[in-house]
Order: sequence, then structure tokens, then C-alpha cells
Amino acid sequence: MKYWRTRLSVTLPRVAIVCHDLIMVWLCWHGLHWLRYAMVQGAPALPWWSAESVIVLVAQGLVFWRVGLYRGLWRFASVPDLGNIFKAGLIGLLAIAMGLVIYNRIDAVSRAALVLYPFALVGMLGVPRLLYRAWKDNQTRDAVEVGAKRVLVLGAGRAAEALLRDLRRSGAWEPVGVLDDAERLHGTKLRDVPVLGALADAPVIARETAARLIVIAIPSLDATAMQRVVSICEATGLPFRTVPRLVDILEGRSLPGELKEVAIDDLLGRKPVTPDWKLIRGWLGGRTVLVTGAGGSIGSELCRQCARHGAQRIALMEISELALIKSHEALLRAFPDIEVIPFLGNCGDPAAIAHALRVVQPDAVFHAAAYKHVPLLEGQLREAVRNNVLVTETMARACRDAKVGTFVFISTDKAVDPANVLGASKRLAEMACQSLDDRDGTRFTTVRFGNVLDSAGSVVPLFREQIRAGGPVTVTHPEVTRYFMTIPEACQLIVQAAASAAHASIYTLDMGEPIPIRVLAEQMIRLAGKHPGRDIAITYTGLRPGEKLHETLFHAEELYRPTAHSKILEARARAVSPEAVTRTLHALRQAVADYDDQTISDLLHTAVPEFIRAQDHELVDTVVPFPSREARTHR
Repeated sequence: MKYWRTRLSVTLPRVAIVCHDLIMVWLCWHGLHWLRYAMVQGAPALPWWSAESVIVLVAQGLVFWRVGLYRGLWRFASVPDLGNIFKAGLIGLLAIAMGLVIYNRIDAVSRAALVLYPFALVGMLGVPRLLYRAWKDNQTRDAVEVGAKRVLVLGAGRAAEALLRDLRRSGAWEPVGVLDDAERLHGTKLRDVPVLGALADAPVIARETAARLIVIAIPSLDATAMQRVVSICEATGLPFRTVPRLVDILEGRSLPGELKEVAIDDLLGRKPVTPDWKLIRGWLGGRTVLVTGAGGSIGSELCRQCARHGAQRIALMEISELALIKSHEALLRAFPDIEVIPFLGNCGDPAAIAHALRVVQPDAVFHAAAYKHVPLLEGQLREAVRNNVLVTETMARACRDAKVGTFVFISTDKAVDPANVLGASKRLAEMACQSLDDRDGTRFTTVRFGNVLDSAGSVVPLFREQIRAGGPVTVTHPEVTRYFMTIPEACQLIVQAAASAAHASIYTLDMGEPIPIRVLAEQMIRLAGKHPGRDIAITYTGLRPGEKLHETLFHAEELYRPTAHSKILEARARAVSPEAVTRTLHALRQAVADYDDQTISDLLHTAVPEFIRAQDHELVDTVVPFPSREARTHR
């Protein structure tokens, strides 16, 4: 019984709409003929019901059904619906004319009525739909007038128009005004909401309109403009949100119509790099990939990027069972059509690696498993070398033996002129991968990038926790700078490199200008609705072991050349001796087994001669600028 009630509740309204439209078609047809012949004395009267009427109704009804007129809802009728009605009228006119030619060669049918028919039909069918929508919108407005949260919108473009429509429909929000810097818009209305002034007027207008929330509806803002708008919002003392950018919606990081907090990456002063999606999908489509460290910040996002862009099967290798469960379940929820295979184990275990490679038989392996915390690793030399160097070499050798097509090693900008154990261990791991590339088998590719915003253990979650606790926010040095990118951006670079890489290649990203950590801390404090130095203190603790003032992106001996992507450079790998690397790795394994830190340190310094620990020299480094086009090709 419940099933039939549900079916009737769906079917009856559509039947009513079909009947309404056919009645309007009949009225339109006969009304046009009545107007035409009413002007002519002695003209024959067209009968109200005839075979011609049946032909008109059947032909036009079939056309309505074919063009999908009944898949839309009157509640959301708009200009595209009017266009659809006009298209149905034109096609219907042709169908009616053909039917009448076959029946009676269009005798007694007014040619003027035929010409006017599609235009009149738009009015007969469109006006009731628009009136119904206006009535429903007015009902919603009346229903939310009491108790609705008053919203002030910044921006008067398309995003603001869509936002105002959604706010009204939600039933819980009442837009009270719009602000925009375009003076020609002041005094006008956007969806019946007045444009009250410029963005800078927000503090005054928010107070006058009793707004309780500010929404930034200008998704095209660059970082500098967003900083200005955020400052204006902070001056109001009200909470504020922003509409998501189109790229965030397309990448699945935000939902259409969703309001989100302004993120720190919105304020960092660099535009995200857009990869070559066609190249990536062409390479990933239908492939099987394996990701180590699949429960980490980079590993889990790599899995999502591969799933989103065509991978058929994804294997997850992770030593933490909780991280593996979370990553596995998240992928299954987001991509139910993709086969996801979890492996719990250490990717430094040759038996575990061999088993995973045998079961999955991947086309590509992304090696994201690593230790990465700079100060901690300064006191954990053995574990840094064991996990970052020896595990990487074990994984890379197993992939070469299994004839995996591509092995992507995820490195760091700290491997360039390393001043800490993390950078030196990553540099030696790069050399190990390079020494295994024989040009005929597995392609070994290295991808370097800088600090990743909001990754586990990074500065952003640390600052966020300190702000939540009321401060102080601890910064190591007033002048310290770092290069930053978002987690999705870093993973897109990795996949792009895998899709286009040559053998033994090293790729790095133009990450724009380095960002002072002090500025990052101040921005995060402001985003939390606090004032730096007044509500939340910033204290300077001094550089920690292994830290430099400024990171270096490029090595003097690596020639950088542009790739097909304007923001990605390929470095010519420095020559290494496979035999020397093999001897070093063999000696390191023995030293790791003996827990001989002194021998490990000596071997690491010998293998990576540019490794000079930060505490062994003055911590004053110069930032190496992004090389010019001439420098890339002629250095």
C-alpha cells in the first residue's frame, strides 16, 4: 500500500502538468486562429474540436516528452526552461505542419498562426511556471522571516547571485544586503537584495543591518585581495565564511553551495599549479597502482587523486592499522567502483613487498612512506637512515625485480644541499633509486617539493592547536621562511611526474616565493578571529636542530630545463656510481644492524659530501631564486 501511495504522489503531479500543458497548447492553437479570423469578415469559424486539434495535441505532446520538458521542476523554473519550451514549440510546429500536410494539406489553417505559434506557446507555458516559482519563493521568504539568521554578502557577481538564491531556499538564512566595489552597482538590487555600498563599508553596514554572518562570494580573489577582504571581515567582529572555488568543487574538496571557512592556503600568495589532466588520465586510465604510506597525508591524497583520474585498482600499503583502515574506508566510500586492496605491513620487509607486488602486479608504485620530522630525526640517525634510505632501496629493488613500469620516489626540497639528517637521507635515497635505473626496465622518478600545508606533524596543525589553547604561538626565528604547497597540489605534481617522466629523472615545482613563518602564524591567528600580539602572543624560540633559515630549491650542479608544464622543471640528475652506492648501502645495513650511529654518520657524510649539519656552520643561507629560462637551458 505504501508503494502505491508513493507512486501516486509522484505520478499525479506529473499527470496534472501534462494535462495543463496540453490544455495550453489547445488554447494557444485555437486562440491564434480566433484572433486571425476575427479580423476578417465572413471568414469560416474554426471548430473548437476536430481532427486537426487531435493532430496538434498528439504531435506537440510527443515533442514535449522527447525534449524532456517533464524532467524539470516548476519550483526551479528559470530562463533555460523558457528556452526549452521555445525549442519544443519550434520542433512541435514542424511536427504539426507535417501531420496537417498529410491529413488535409493544411487547408483552413492560418499561416500567420503557424508563425506565431512557438512564441505564443512560450508565454502560455512559461508564465504559469514562473508565477508558481515566484509564489513558492515568496512562501519560503515569509516562512523564514522570523528567526532567520541575517547575512551580509560580499560581492555582486554570479557567485553572489547563486548564493542569494540558495540562501533564500535554505529556509534558515535571510540576506540583508550586498556589498561590491563596483560603484555602478550601488543602489541596484541583486535578486531583490539591495547593493548597499563598497566592501570597505562592511563594518558600518553590518552594524546597521544587524547582520550575524558575512559571506565572501568572490571565488576569483587572489591571495592579496583575499587578505584585504579578510581584514575587512575581521573589522566587523562577525564570523565569516566563503563560497568554494570552482577547482575545489571539481576536485571534490567542497560541495556546490557549501559555505566554508577561509583556509590558510587562500591567503598564501601563490596560485595552485593546474596539472595536465588529459596527460594524467591518459596514463592512469585503467591502471593498477600501489601506494606505500597510504595512510599518511600525502599517501592518502595520492590514492584519491589516482582514483579520481582513472586508476582501476589501488593497493594500499601501510604499517599503521588505524591509518590503513581510515584510508581504505574513505576510498571505498568515495569511489565504490574502484577495487581497493589493503596491505598491512612494513614496506621494508622484503617478504611483505614481494607478496604485495605478486598479488597486485601494479603498473606504478608511489613510495610515500618515510620519516620527515626534521628536529626529531636529528637525534634518531639510525631510524632515519633505515626507513628513509634502506627501506626505499629495498622497495625500489623489489619493484625492479618485479618489472613494475614506474617507481615514483617522493623526496623533499631539503635533499638539495642538505643541512639535516632528513635531507641527507632523502638525497641518498634519490641516489639509490638512480643507481637502480638501467634504462631498459623500471622507470625511477624522483619528485621534490616543499612543505605541505596541514600535513600530519607540520607547522599548520601545530599553530592551530596553540591558537585553540590560547597561545602563545611559537615561531623559531623572525626571519625564517619556507616554501609551501597544498596536499592536493603536491599529489597532482607527483602523478603528473609519473605520467611524463623519463628514466632516472628528478622533478621540482615552481613554488613561487618563500613565505615567512611569522606571517603564516599571524594569518592563522587572524583567521581564528584573534589579533596577533594582543589576543594571541607570538614567541620566538630559536632554530631547532637541523633547521635552516631558508630552504634551497635548486642545486648548483643540476641543470634545470622546462617541461611541457610551465610550472614543473626537470633536473638533470648528478652522476652517481652504482657500485659506490651499493657499497655504501651494504655498509649502512651492517651499521644499522649494529646500531652504530658513528659509522652511519660517517657513511652518510661520505656518500652525500654536500651534507653539512646546520649546527656545524652559521645558519645564514641565501634563497636560490627560481632560475630564469636562460639559466635553465644555458647554465
